[in-house]
Amino acid sequence: MDSTVIVGAGPAGLTAAYELTRRGHPCEIFEADRVVGGISRTEERDGWRFDIGGHRFFTKVPRVEEFWNEILGEEDFLLRPRMSRIHYGGRFYDYPLKASNALLNLGVLESLRCAGSYAWARIRPPADQSTFEGWVAARFGRRLYGIFFKTYTEKVWGVPAASIQADWAAQRIRNLSLGKAVIGALTPRRNQKEVTSLIEEFRYPKLGPGMMWQACADRVRERGCAVRLGTRVERVRRHHGRLAVTVRPDDDGTGTGGDTVGAAREVYCDHLVSSMPLNALIRAFGPDVPDVVAEAAAGLKYRDFLTVALVVPERFSFPDNWIYIHSPEVRLGRVQNYGSWSPYLVQAGRTCLGLEYFVNEGDDLWRARDDDLVAFGTRELEHLGLVTPGSVQRGYVVRMPKAYPVYDAGYAANVEVLRKYLDVEWPEIHPVGRNGMHRYNNQDHSMLTAMLAVENIADGARHDVWEVNVDAEYHEERAGRGRAASGTGRDAPVLLSDAPASA
Repeated sequence: MDSTVIVGAGPAGLTAAYELTRRGHPCEIFEADRVVGGISRTEERDGWRFDIGGHRFFTKVPRVEEFWNEILGEEDFLLRPRMSRIHYGGRFYDYPLKASNALLNLGVLESLRCAGSYAWARIRPPADQSTFEGWVAARFGRRLYGIFFKTYTEKVWGVPAASIQADWAAQRIRNLSLGKAVIGALTPRRNQKEVTSLIEEFRYPKLGPGMMWQACADRVRERGCAVRLGTRVERVRRHHGRLAVTVRPDDDGTGTGGDTVGAAREVYCDHLVSSMPLNALIRAFGPDVPDVVAEAAAGLKYRDFLTVALVVPERFSFPDNWIYIHSPEVRLGRVQNYGSWSPYLVQAGRTCLGLEYFVNEGDDLWRARDDDLVAFGTRELEHLGLVTPGSVQRGYVVRMPKAYPVYDAGYAANVEVLRKYLDVEWPEIHPVGRNGMHRYNNQDHSMLTAMLAVENIADGARHDVWEVNVDAEYHEERAGRGRAASGTGRDAPVLLSDAPASA
């Protein structure tokens, strides 16, 4: 029977292993990190548990829902209310927008200005709506765009909002406008799910999302699939008609699974399921790939992420899952209250606030010492008035490289070059998941790509995994978008400043 190597023990990799072992198909997982779950892990420090980025367990893909229920029992899930707000100018704004709340916070004069700006945008919409700025201003007016969209978007992606294409906005908020938001506020419907952002409640594993993936890893181990943590894939080549995968455990003693620490070895297989970053997979082929392929791989970029988790007395808790920080005077992008996700993540009498910073690996925040980041985050939280001086009791830092694939203007052409190259030259390699396909997928759609890849491997199916379309699963509106537009799944911004790679 054919064997499969799986690179990565995040949702996509572990889903692939689970589906393969369900069929009795031999496989082995290699994960460079020391924990399973990827960005969907639960990080634990001194009994505190952190959800990196926040993971709501909500899906419209039935087989994903069935998978979750098969791994964890109903007693392992909590039903949690969804609540998010925007912090701007020292005030909290409901999200989604509620007309009465926005009017009260903005004040009569600013509300009239926003209404006038919106009316003008309806009469004289921006001429260029191909950018994020133009698209949002046309639907909300420039004043509301400046308050509720510009600053946060620039924090997330590290570039001016005017240099981002409209694709991301059209995907994430396309069913919303000021008019619809006001109508929705006046005529609310319980548990609205037409737009992903508007779900009112969701399920959540009581010990965080990593609870799901640790349980999944335990299951696949029981079925005979080794899960080797702290082990990197360095090279992929062909050898006598099979794939030869060079793996190396960490040299700091963290390699697990029985390997000799630091000693490279080759593993032979018939298929490889890859959730490693797509450009890293191409580099693993060595120097002999065509120049155009190497250039396309080098052109793929990522946005990185770090969390500063601060322990504070419970009186500084808030009901939101997270608060979006639109205030431009701080670098903080979002604050989670882990106690609002699950009481099992925090400890009695205290809660933990997760300060989220969107960074580039190697920049000043990424390189800063943990103690300095804790002090920096504390100052920003105090500046915003979310805690009082002296209330932070301790802090922790978690860095997450390559959290978000960047959709610059060349990414689509680059990904298409790499996809075609893999299809023709390496048909036994199956890219899956967010980084494996350089797609801004949610957890459930990363899982779906793995499920379809396994059907191709083990069942002889012929799914085009690249056609998995998040938008079709999450939204009612589906019409009129071809592959070039809809094949990206959940769109992140496309930056205008970079030139497309030549194909």
